[in-house]
Amino acid sequence: MHCQFDSKPRWERRKDARPQELLAAAIDLFVERGFAATRLEDVARRAGVSKGTLYLYYANKEDLFKAVVRESIVPVIGEAEISVAEFEGHSADLLRDVILNWWRRIGNTKASGISKLIMAEADNFPELARFYQEEVVMRGTRMISSMLERGVRRGEFRQIDIPQVTQVLIAPMLMLSAWKHSIGPCERCDLQPQAFLDAFLDITLRGLLPTPQ
Repeated sequence: MHCQFDSKPRWERRKDARPQELLAAAIDLFVERGFAATRLEDVARRAGVSKGTLYLYYANKEDLFKAVVRESIVPVIGEAEISVAEFEGHSADLLRDVILNWWRRIGNTKASGISKLIMAEADNFPELARFYQEEVVMRGTRMISSMLERGVRRGEFRQIDIPQVTQVLIAPMLMLSAWKHSIGPCERCDLQPQAFLDAFLDITLRGLLPTPQ
């Protein structure tokens, strides 16, 4: 029996891991404190490195925030876009799968706190808001609209106002994310995320299906 060992020196393995450690520390602090109140020295301290080391990877707090979004949210959107393009079944099943996967991959993780941060601090940091709008919101909106268009085109959904229905679908998901990072942790409430999503999908899909003739 042969054991496999990493041939890299310990210091080099540590160096390779630093960007991920910094991003993990950053998302924790951004979600806990918001963008304005998060300091780079605190991110470095939580990641177990010096502030100087952090600057080797990220020029400033804005670059660090963008890296967090591109690491934790953007790839999930990209994977969902591919799944939408390749899906061959009923559009109701596609919409259900995408929404439930959003909850598993983003909504039920620390990454869901980023949308609340943007809503709270967009006025003070318009460049970050534009970045988030372009890389997350616009892509997510287009993807949801494309699923609705697919369903209407195939006769699986009734004729609807697609731009308005797209926003109607997005709003409950944003509310669930905001609840998770605001009221949810500190107040007793009957809202259960999975039950909420099940009810949301039940009402939504029934409303989208064509009326039986």
